[in-house]
Amino acid sequence: MVVSTLQGPTGRYSSVNGEKSEGATYTPPGLARFVAEKMVGVWKGGMSDQPVRILDPAAGDGELLIALLNSLRARYSSLPIEVIGFEPNIAALETAQERLSRSFVEISLRLAPTDFLGYVLENFGVNHQLSFTAADSPPFDLVISNPPYVRTQIMGASQAQALGRQFGLTGRVDLYHAFMLAIARVVRAEAVSGMIVSNRFMTTRSGARVRRAILERLRVLSVWDFGDTKLFEAAVLPAVVLARGIQEERTESPIHFTSIYETKLPHRHIVADPIDAVSLDGVIQVSDGRRFNVRHGHLETDDQDEGVWRIANETTEEWLATVARNTWGTFGDIGRVRVGVKTCADSVFIRADWNDSPGGRPELLKPLTTHHAARRFKALTLSNPKMILYPHEVRQGQRQAVDLSLYPQSAAYLESHREILEGRTYVTKSGRKWFEIWVPQDPSSWDKPKLVFRDITRNPTFWVDLDGSVVNGDCYWLAADDSRGADLLWLATAVGNSSFIQQFYDYRFQNKLYAGRRRFMTQYVELFPLPDPTEELSQRIIAKAKDAYECAGTIEANVQDENLNRLIWEAFGLPLEEVNR
Repeated sequence: MVVSTLQGPTGRYSSVNGEKSEGATYTPPGLARFVAEKMVGVWKGGMSDQPVRILDPAAGDGELLIALLNSLRARYSSLPIEVIGFEPNIAALETAQERLSRSFVEISLRLAPTDFLGYVLENFGVNHQLSFTAADSPPFDLVISNPPYVRTQIMGASQAQALGRQFGLTGRVDLYHAFMLAIARVVRAEAVSGMIVSNRFMTTRSGARVRRAILERLRVLSVWDFGDTKLFEAAVLPAVVLARGIQEERTESPIHFTSIYETKLPHRHIVADPIDAVSLDGVIQVSDGRRFNVRHGHLETDDQDEGVWRIANETTEEWLATVARNTWGTFGDIGRVRVGVKTCADSVFIRADWNDSPGGRPELLKPLTTHHAARRFKALTLSNPKMILYPHEVRQGQRQAVDLSLYPQSAAYLESHREILEGRTYVTKSGRKWFEIWVPQDPSSWDKPKLVFRDITRNPTFWVDLDGSVVNGDCYWLAADDSRGADLLWLATAVGNSSFIQQFYDYRFQNKLYAGRRRFMTQYVELFPLPDPTEELSQRIIAKAKDAYECAGTIEANVQDENLNRLIWEAFGLPLEEVNR
């Protein structure tokens, strides 16, 4: 065996890569074997006398490389192999080197105590071109990887911006986004890459540029969304992307897509674990009693390179086509979907004990709705509700900070907390006054009827606010843009609370978290469908939604909820289905 250390630039992101080893877990053996076997199964190499060049850009303790080498050994007994790995964490690197050296004496092994991104930027430039500029850095034949998952707020703004510039990324950059694009720079056209990544990139706005780049630069063969299978000890929802080489010209071949998410529906088969389950179809129970719904189809982006990656098959596409035929508009047609206010100083602005303020109760208080009051159709009445001191108004059509001299008790209270508020230097640096809320949203909309809903929840929770409440940042909201919008809010509330919308969400967006929880964010909710509000069935739905509001919290409310649910399915031309709620 040849063992050496690669020389590379000082790890510009090595401190970030270290996050992976500080509390995160490396690849489980079962998942490593799964990726390795899928890679070897589609690889068309092994026929040349030249060494096969293998790369792991985030080698960790070597589990992925061991799995890949074992799979190659089983199929190609005398294949010459050269392995290159990168791992800034020295302890992990030493473990990987010891394990690989002991088990694979016949290979050439070179491990680098530095970061892969620095190596790529040093050797292949920062111009996003898929060409090799370093004579001593030939492309790789096989790349197996589980890049670190590190978000912008952990990286720091400067490092995130550097990655964005160098790899053509915008928005909330995650380190694994850059890894995926860097891999595309260092592979042969016929190479095979197996990447274990967070499934977030497939459905979030921040992953849009990555989705486009991957489809443009690599020939994606298969995607497995392992969802909430808990394959990792850390709270990671993984996906596996299998790709072949550089995308020299766009092909229309379908990309296989498999998804697996926990369910409560009756099972059909029993297997050992979720990895065994993905080869089957339908509801599968594993040995620990959990049940998962396994679905197979092809990758669908709705003809947009930056579109959400979702699974499509004949059943889902027919279902969505039926919905489209019965859709009059969307939630976004009612008005703009916004997140709630963000003060960045909640202890100052949001309290329940305003009556005890030394200087008297401030004048600028408004009722506040939060996820603590969340209930379908109508918010809960809390015994000790919090209120928000809201120092914003609209004058001459423009949002402005209030004139504090007109509100002496509010001014005295804010002045007593001036040091804390001025500590938010980003507020004053943006040209705003020290006592302003960081994200106040639209002061003129609070008194309008509003649709409010929780962000993260297993079952959708939408309610109508008629109390002029300010919506906190743990919820989203929508106010009607015109007078006709009031009835549309009731219609939207009924649709939003239905099992139909859960099925629509799962077919159309698929951004699920652990235990079936879903993210109800702007980019999804604004596309939720509405039936024609002028139809007699829609008028019945609106009337029953108002009734559900009036009787919220009673036994009758459950009856109204079930009746509305059936009407919503009927309004979209579909039979009522059992949904994993």
